[in-house]
Amino acid sequence: MEEILKRLEIIEKHVLDQNLILKNVLNFNEACQYLELSQSHLYKLTSAGSIPHYKPNGKKLYFNREELDQWLLRNRNATTDEIEQRAADYLIKKGRVKL
Repeated sequence: MEEILKRLEIIEKHVLDQNLILKNVLNFNEACQYLELSQSHLYKLTSAGSIPHYKPNGKKLYFNREELDQWLLRNRNATTDEIEQRAADYLIKKGRVKL
């Protein structure tokens, strides 16, 4: 019986996660879950204006999922290969290295 309850909990979690992916507008709690952030941290980000959000009536916070995805993917770190290629391209461009 316990095994069945554990499996049902896992299925329920997957269904809820799937619903978050399908929604375009997330409420505050859904955004916390989607971003895997604590409520206090998300409040800090919204009050600092660091994360895109909406307050239609000046109280409740809402988030556009696509904007959250863009926010998550900002400040990409280049791979070592990409950095080395940029350095090589720069040296070739400046004529410091001949092919």
